[in-house]
Formats: sequence, C-alpha cells, structure tokens
Amino acid sequence: MNSLRIVADENIPFVEQVFGSLGQVTTLPGRTMTAAQVAEADVLLVRSVTAVNKALLQGSRVKFVGTCTIGTDHLDIAWLQQQGITAASAPGCNANSVVQYALAVMALLRPGWRQMTVGIVGCGNVGDRLRQKLLALGVQVHCYDPWLTPQQVPQLTSLEVVLGCDIVCLHAPLVHTQPHPSWHLLDLPRLQQLGQGTLLMNAGRGAVIDNQALKTVLASRRDLTVALDVWEPEPLLDLELLQQVALATPHIAGYSYDGKVGGTVQIAAALCEHLGLEPVADLKTLLSADASSHQSLAWSGHEGGAGVDAWLNDAILATYDLVGDDSRCRQALLQADGELARARAFDELRKHYPKRREFDSFRLGALPDGLSATEKKSLNQWLATLGMSRQE
Repeated sequence: MNSLRIVADENIPFVEQVFGSLGQVTTLPGRTMTAAQVAEADVLLVRSVTAVNKALLQGSRVKFVGTCTIGTDHLDIAWLQQQGITAASAPGCNANSVVQYALAVMALLRPGWRQMTVGIVGCGNVGDRLRQKLLALGVQVHCYDPWLTPQQVPQLTSLEVVLGCDIVCLHAPLVHTQPHPSWHLLDLPRLQQLGQGTLLMNAGRGAVIDNQALKTVLASRRDLTVALDVWEPEPLLDLELLQQVALATPHIAGYSYDGKVGGTVQIAAALCEHLGLEPVADLKTLLSADASSHQSLAWSGHEGGAGVDAWLNDAILATYDLVGDDSRCRQALLQADGELARARAFDELRKHYPKRREFDSFRLGALPDGLSATEKKSLNQWLATLGMSRQE
C-alpha cells in the first residue's frame, strides 16, 4: 500500500498525517500544479483552486481525484469518468463555516437582521444549512433554487422575490450549462432589481455575479451594501470593485479549521473506500485534540440597556474576526505591486489564514448582566441553535 504516490495541495490540513499511512505524500501549491508534477501520481488531492481536467491528467497514472471542498466545478467530471478515474468531493464539510461567515456579515452590517427578510440563492449543503438556522432564529426566509422542489424546501419562491429581500445571500454553485445556468445569474438587469438598502453577499462562486456589472451598479447605487468572499476572476480580482464593497475577503468563508479538517477526513474515507480499506482518520478525534476546541466565549460588552439582539450579534462576532479578515485582504491586495504580486498575495492570505473555529467550539459561561429572564431564555436558545453549549 505504501507504494501509492499521492500529490496533494499544500493547504490541505493533516494531509501527511492522514494520508501518510496510505502512501508517499508530496505537497504542492494547488494553483500552480502542472501535468509534469502529477504524471507519476496514483492519487491527486486538491482544493478549489486546481482545475482538474484533460490538460492536467492526460497520460498520468492518476486513478483517484479527491477535492477537499463542497464544490466540484473545478473538476471535469465527465472527462474523469471517461478515463475511469474516480472523483470524490466533501459535500457539507465547510457548510457550518460558511453559515458562520454569513451570520457574521449580517451581525456586522445589519444589526437588526432578525427582523429583516433574508433571501437565499442556492439551497445545497450551505444554503440549506443557513436556511434552517435562520428559521430556527425566527427570521423570515425566501429561497431560490431551480433544482429543488417545494416539498424539499417549503420556502422556495421566484428569483425576483428573493432579490426583493432585505438581505440576499448567494450560495449557488457555478453552472455554465442549461437548463439552469448560474454563470452571471445576477447580471446588470437583475442587480438593478435589488431593493433600496439591500445587503448582498456572495459566498458561493464569484462568477454567479457579473462583477463588472456590479461595479457599474455600485457606482450609482450608494444605498446597496455588498460583501464579497468570492470574485470574478480569482485570484486577480478587480481592485476598483474591492474598494466599492463593504466587506472583502479572499475566498475564506468556508476556511474554518473545522471545515478544512472535515474535508480532509471525508476525502480520506472516500479514498479508503476506493481502495477497499477501513477509514484511517476520525474528525472528532482530530478536532478534540486541539486546545481551541473548548473555548470560553468572550463577550465584548455593550452599554446598559442593549437589546438581546445586540448580545446575539456580539456572540456571533466574538467567534469570528470578520473585520480582521477584511482588513488583511485589503492591505495585502492594495499594496501588491502588479498582477503577479496580487495573485500571490491572494493565495498567501488563504495559505496563512488564521485558525478560525466554528460555533460549537465555544462554551457559554454566565450570560451578560442587564437582561431580563425572558431575554436570557431567548439568548440561550439562539446560542444553542448556533451550536454553542453551556460551560461545564
């Protein structure tokens, strides 16, 4: 078994520890992998920045491709199947991470989000997880996903209704083909449909929004607020657009430590199944060994009389330094000298992303003073819905 040659993206956590028992692991920068580098590999492990297709793999020994991500639009699935190459992804591995990002964006940019309407485009693993959390938190939700039915998602409606919501969250995969392409789904006419004061966020795929059209709209619609985690194109995103949006992050909404480790474990399980072996890694064991798995939630504090919603926002933002992500992204990309340096800076932000833990890594101690018994009960319920548990 150790004769297997495994080439992997260097940003996959625990890749040598988890896959080392299955073969010889070589790690490389994912965006710049070449056909020559993977020609002698039996197994290829990637993330979303590597295009896996005929150009990369023709003539290689690769028989298994695993992407430690939810999305698969960077894999030429049809060609891989034609070649008899097994392909596996990690559906749902970082869904909670993206939900954490989305709620943090709302908490930061729309503090009264629980009283607003939220529209979700794309109800796959991420969008559906967000839908369920929002409903449990008492939020009115509308969803658009042409691949699903009202029996699967009761909140399904038209795209026009979703675009009329106070907050619009994009979690759609990138699809170029009929019958339901998502490429430039939000083009100039649809962007112009956004209601007065809308918060638009994209944490799916950059090209679901026509980024040049978005620039045009933002130049005249100062009432709109935009948060982008994904861009068109990456890594050479448009610097003018970067400066127009309220929040800019380098495709890291799903980059929680938990999500990345989860992706590694899921792909390891898929490879073991492909090889007829028992799984070699367990997510709970890998995560629980980390000291950051049992953190006490640090309340930042409000002035007396702050409503219970303000404390909920405080708790969400205490788990995730979204402002720091935005600041590092802007500083690195705006200071980069030339396109090559900018592309490198984008990838370096991802490679050296700070360890971010999801909601269920945080433990609750005493609730803030100044809240009534009813407010404390509501806050306890909301935080439990997010996944936070009581301090033991």
